[in-house]
Amino acid sequence: MQRASVLAIILVLAFGLANVTHADSASDIQAQIDSHNAQITQINADIAKYQAQLDILGKQKNTLQSTISTLATSEQKLSASLSVTQNQIGSANLKITQLSTQIGQKEKSIGMDQDAVAASLRTMDQTEDNTFVEQLLSSNSISEAWAVIDEAQQFNAALQGHVTTLAGAKAALAANRDQVSATQAKLVALKNDLITQQHSLALSKAAQQSLLTQTKNQETSYQSLIAQKKAQEKEFEKTLADLQAQLHPVAAGSIPKVGSGVLSWPFSDSLMASCVGKKSALGNIYCITQYFGNTPFATANAQIYNNMGHDGIDIGVPVGTPVQAALSGTVLAVGNTDVKAPDGRMCYSFGKWVMLQHANGLDTLYAHLSDNTIVSKGESVTTGQLIGYSGMTGYATGPHLHFGVYASAGVQIMDLGKYRGSTGTPCTSAGAVLPVAPTNAYLNPLSYL
Repeated sequence: MQRASVLAIILVLAFGLANVTHADSASDIQAQIDSHNAQITQINADIAKYQAQLDILGKQKNTLQSTISTLATSEQKLSASLSVTQNQIGSANLKITQLSTQIGQKEKSIGMDQDAVAASLRTMDQTEDNTFVEQLLSSNSISEAWAVIDEAQQFNAALQGHVTTLAGAKAALAANRDQVSATQAKLVALKNDLITQQHSLALSKAAQQSLLTQTKNQETSYQSLIAQKKAQEKEFEKTLADLQAQLHPVAAGSIPKVGSGVLSWPFSDSLMASCVGKKSALGNIYCITQYFGNTPFATANAQIYNNMGHDGIDIGVPVGTPVQAALSGTVLAVGNTDVKAPDGRMCYSFGKWVMLQHANGLDTLYAHLSDNTIVSKGESVTTGQLIGYSGMTGYATGPHLHFGVYASAGVQIMDLGKYRGSTGTPCTSAGAVLPVAPTNAYLNPLSYL
């Protein structure tokens, strides 16, 4: 029984060493992960409260105070989102440390199990000169023979147990390494989100400061600014309508079928999902604050823009919200109409804008941006790629994205002043460059989303 005793000692030592873990260290890391997760839960509750405040503010009359409050609450929400992301990054880093520790322990366990098997085989060879058959035949009694058989079975079972343990440890090791790779990929995505959120927060603060500077924090100045924008918008629209009437109509059949769903919404899935909760405030689940044309819901009725009403849809989102390409394509043009005419008047129009051209005969416009420097003319983009940040530049009197869809065949990017030879409006006299098309080239975005 000498061999079995020695083997038992080896196995006890092997299993004991293989299960040694840095319990205190592991417990500390898990406690830190739990702390991050608890903070994330609390901050998400705060974000929900900020969103509820934004929904209430969205229903209020457009005043300087309500606009500033909206921007300030948006900043608080963005700051909270930053905190969530920072906690998620901290948690991911800790998880990688935790998994790396587990990998080290499993590698050590595998090494010890392999050593234990080798030691067991060496012990058997060193402690026994006779073969198993010789021992069996030389036994003095049946009970002694059964003892030899039992010892052999215990040894084989022990070896088989180690083989199974090794296989399990190797599988767990591979799983841990896969988790590390997945967590590292998540970490990269979170760091990119953090950069985006930091930029969004800076844009929101800049928008608030710009508005306070323009109005000198006076309600009368703010209302005067809104009135000026609305008056100039009417003047601009008249000039634009005259120009559109002179352009050749687009031939039928050059655009995708209505209802084809070829375009994606120009925001992240998570943002669009959050719009469902605003149905009671906006009457729709897409954060739309103004529809195309003159009808409340113009998808079926006003498919073609007939020089009346709104030539796109407005989607109400906070300043600094990342705007995404609705479809793969090429950047047709990038512009900014927030420029002064020689007489000092402002041409607001689309403000900062980006226009994409797609291979299916459609162009998409993203206007009133706070930042349109993310992409440049001629650049290729993919569906869902960041192309700018929403804002309230141009004729906008509140944060939103103007999303327009055009038949590519009719779109021209032009200087209105040079084209018309007129300086009647601030935009024409300032030589503002923007997309223009014949009336039947303006399409209802909801027909393709």
